Amino acid sequence: MIRNFFTAFVLAAAFTACSSTDSRPDVQVTPGPHAPVASTAAPAAPADAVLEQVRRLAPDADPGVLALALEARACALRNGAARGTRLAVIDYSRPSTDKRLWVFDLERKALLHTEHVAHGRGSGENFARSFSNRDGSHQTSLGLFTTAETYDGGNGYSLRMDGLEPGVNDAARDRLIVMHGAPYVDPAQALRQGRLGRSYGCPALRPQVARAVIDTLKHDQLLFAYYPDDAWLAGSRWFGCSGRSARDILAAARGDAAGAASSQAVAAR
Repeated sequence: MIRNFFTAFVLAAAFTACSSTDSRPDVQVTPGPHAPVASTAAPAAPADAVLEQVRRLAPDADPGVLALALEARACALRNGAARGTRLAVIDYSRPSTDKRLWVFDLERKALLHTEHVAHGRGSGENFARSFSNRDGSHQTSLGLFTTAETYDGGNGYSLRMDGLEPGVNDAARDRLIVMHGAPYVDPAQALRQGRLGRSYGCPALRPQVARAVIDTLKHDQLLFAYYPDDAWLAGSRWFGCSGRSARDILAAARGDAAGAASSQAVAAR
C-alpha cells in the first residue's frame, strides 16, 4: 500500500507542463528517463565550411545567427555531443508574426522546414525580450539544446529537449519545456491580433506541421535558440572553440553576407 501511495504521489507531481495563456492549461505525463540513441553519423564539418551553404538554403535568415548556431554545434560535437545531422535554429529577435524557425539537414544539404514558433508568455508580446531558466517564469530559454524522446501528452505529440548550457537552459527537462503543436500558433490570427498565442516557455508549432517537424528533430539532434542577450553571448561555453567571441562571429558573418550581396549587385549591372 505504501509503495502504491508513493507511486501515485510521484505521478501526480509530474502533472505540470508547458501550456498557453491563450488556451486551456494542458496536462502532460512525464515519461521515463531519456535513453540516448547511438549515432552512426560521420563527424561534422567545421562550422565555417558549411556556413555559406546554409546561407543559400535560408537566405531570409540572419547570417550571423546561422553562424553562431553552426559554431555552437561544432563546438558541442567536439566536446562529445551526439552527432546528429539535423539542426534547428530559432531567432527570437524576430517577431512572432514572422517565420523564425529553420530546420536543416546538414548531411543532405537541405532545408527541411521554415516555420512560425511561439515563445513563452513571460517573455513578451509579439517580440520576446526576457528569457529565463527558472521554473514558473513562463519564459523561453536561450542556447543550445539536444533533442530527446517523444511522447503523447496534453498537447498531443511532443518532443523532450535537454538544455546544454548550465544556468541558461539546463532546467528545460524539469520545467517540461518541450516542442509541441498548439492551435494558438495560427499565423492568420497572429496578423489580426498582432502576435501569435504564447506558451509557458515551449517552442510551440502549428498543429498541422508539429508531428513532421518533431519527427525530423527527435533523438539526439540539436536546437539553437538565439536572442542578442549580452550576458549569454559573452558567457556561453559553445562560442569559444574557434577562439573568436560571439560578437566577432556575428560581425564576420554579417559583414561577409553584406559584401557578397554587394558583389552580386555589381555583377548584375
